[in-house]
Amino acid sequence: MIEVKNLTFSYSKDKQALHGLNFTVEDGEIFGFLGPNGSGKSTTQKILTGILKGHGGKVSLFGQDISAAHGQEFFQKIGVLFEFPYLYANLSAVDNLNYFASFYPREQRRDVGELLDALEFKPDFLKKPVSSYSKGMRQRVSMARALVSNPRLLFLDEPTSGLDPSGAVLFRRIIEQERKKGTTVFVTTHNMVDADLLCDRVAFISNGNLVALDTPKRLKEKNSNHRVVIDYLYQGQRETKTIEAPELEKGIPFAHDEIISIHSQEPTLEDMFIQYTGRGLS
Repeated sequence: MIEVKNLTFSYSKDKQALHGLNFTVEDGEIFGFLGPNGSGKSTTQKILTGILKGHGGKVSLFGQDISAAHGQEFFQKIGVLFEFPYLYANLSAVDNLNYFASFYPREQRRDVGELLDALEFKPDFLKKPVSSYSKGMRQRVSMARALVSNPRLLFLDEPTSGLDPSGAVLFRRIIEQERKKGTTVFVTTHNMVDADLLCDRVAFISNGNLVALDTPKRLKEKNSNHRVVIDYLYQGQRETKTIEAPELEKGIPFAHDEIISIHSQEPTLEDMFIQYTGRGLS
């Protein structure tokens, strides 16, 4: 679906933003592209969506070089959720979506009402201006805008930004539903929970270089210390022991009356990001 070979980009002679990126995104994959501010992830996404021109190397979408893609038919296959909502503040959710849907063939458009209902948009605000919406409500309309064209390739920039926990769970469920339909999803985010729960693979970018690319599970497993922490009760006292994971193969290797919990000391995805880049996501 996406093929990137030796991708470079410079804003000026002294400011090279990307240093030869190489990666592919398969059909139907949810691919996470993670990096701190200034790392080059937004530049990469702008190139992939055709917003930013003048890159070096090769970028192909749907098997076609994006540098040669100029027709509406090519870009009508793509849906984009921007980090900051691009909506007309004086128009309602319905009017915004009907306007954006008008740029696509009728047979490609999704029903605006059904989309907003699936996104649990408050019915009382359907015809009120966007300027009266909370950030979470604007995010729902922005997601509907990205989906209204029934895209084959979906770019999501910070999709759960501004949402409460239940809203974030809803968005993750909708993204999974899109993938089940065969949609390919490219996610940029600072939210490591989203990346861990959603993405088939993640790429870490730092200072314009790709520093790691693998599944979240494998990234954590190959950097694990293979120890587990066991909380247990013995003779009325609560105790904690840390043991090597292989020791569990023959059962709990110490006296106990009741096991309260067993936790692996597997690193988090954010731990892995900091290890590979030396920087946090903020």
